[in-house]
Amino acid sequence: MCRSIQTLRGAQPPATDHEVREAALQYVRKISGYRVPSRANAEAFDGAVAEIAAATRRLLDDLIITPGSRPAQPVQRRLK
Repeated sequence: MCRSIQTLRGAQPPATDHEVREAALQYVRKISGYRVPSRANAEAFDGAVAEIAAATRRLLDDLIITPGSRPAQPVQRRLK
């Protein structure tokens, strides 16, 4: 799928809202085929990004992370 989407589970420090939104944006871009949607599709595109970001945030907040369940490799995150 999208190679540029980073694993955010167990990230230290925890994933920021910006990182969660960027992952949602990458996902919606991939499945919609739009990098930037037309005006006719902007509302649907932006709504999907917001819904996916919210669901992702809830998922990350609700996951129970035990020491053995962290990703094997440390998450490499870009500083912006």
